[in-house]
Amino acid sequence: MMEEADGKGRAASESEQVSLKDKGNEFFKAGNYLKAAALYTQAIKQDPSNPTLYSNRAAAFLHLVKLTKALADAETTITLNPNWEKGYFRKGCVLEAMERYDDSLVAFRIALEHNPQSSEVSRKIKKLTQLARDKKRVQEVENKRSNVDMAKHLETLKSELSEKYGDAEHWKSMFSFTVETIETAIKSWHETSKVDARVYFLLDKEKTQTDKYAPVVNIDKAFESPHTHKSCFTFLRDYAEESFSKAACLVAPKSIISYPQVWKGQGSRKWKHGQSDGFFVQFESPSLQKLWFVPSSTEKGQLLCRDPEVLDIGVHELLPRIFKQKLPNP
Repeated sequence: MMEEADGKGRAASESEQVSLKDKGNEFFKAGNYLKAAALYTQAIKQDPSNPTLYSNRAAAFLHLVKLTKALADAETTITLNPNWEKGYFRKGCVLEAMERYDDSLVAFRIALEHNPQSSEVSRKIKKLTQLARDKKRVQEVENKRSNVDMAKHLETLKSELSEKYGDAEHWKSMFSFTVETIETAIKSWHETSKVDARVYFLLDKEKTQTDKYAPVVNIDKAFESPHTHKSCFTFLRDYAEESFSKAACLVAPKSIISYPQVWKGQGSRKWKHGQSDGFFVQFESPSLQKLWFVPSSTEKGQLLCRDPEVLDIGVHELLPRIFKQKLPNP
């Protein structure tokens, strides 16, 4: 009697389990993933070694964006049937949703080994390969945007400053000032898509009347006409001398350079940087002038400043020499 009762009980249990799975599938097809997952859970309690139930519930959890649970069910599916493509496919889909594209690719490739004819898996692999490549590039762009290090690009300036100025403390302060000015401009460009046209002065801590002379002067109107350009230059030359500045950095966006005479009529002919947007940095000191263009491009939807390009200041000079020339210190 006990055996017969047990047999009838097992048969009833199997019938109920199949019914629960089928009902779960119906709810899944109807888009009711929460109800489907609940029914698959009931079915699993009655038949905990059935990989299909875990695979189905993983799919429901994926639609519900319960990714940790979905991944656990995909792993259980694989454990229960290591040779079944579906477990690896489910795992790949969940890892894709987690944006773990490299791990997702591994799962889909194992799925393809178990079913080489699966066009669905092949499409996933193609898509994920591109997504992984894109994600890597996005990360590279973000790293470049957040880890701006100009010092390594200005080694020539460092050499020239050390050669021109014997006092190490003096030229190192100029170098640090220039690096900081360019890095600040790049960060502004990355965050706001622009830089303001300004001249930054390295003031003399001992001589400058800081209540009278600020370290920054706006020059947004300087390039509108020959008159404003000349007035700006005259003002800046007086400012540099009266404030006892040691050096200056002019920062100006390319878009503001609408007065072509600043390039002595040669700019467009000798310009080698195409239509690239970006900004200029002109370094000024009593013994040295330098000019760079920092090009900008859009990479993966993000603005990215590329490495500064040295320009011929004789051709692309933005302003004439601000400082009256002095002999360098011995």
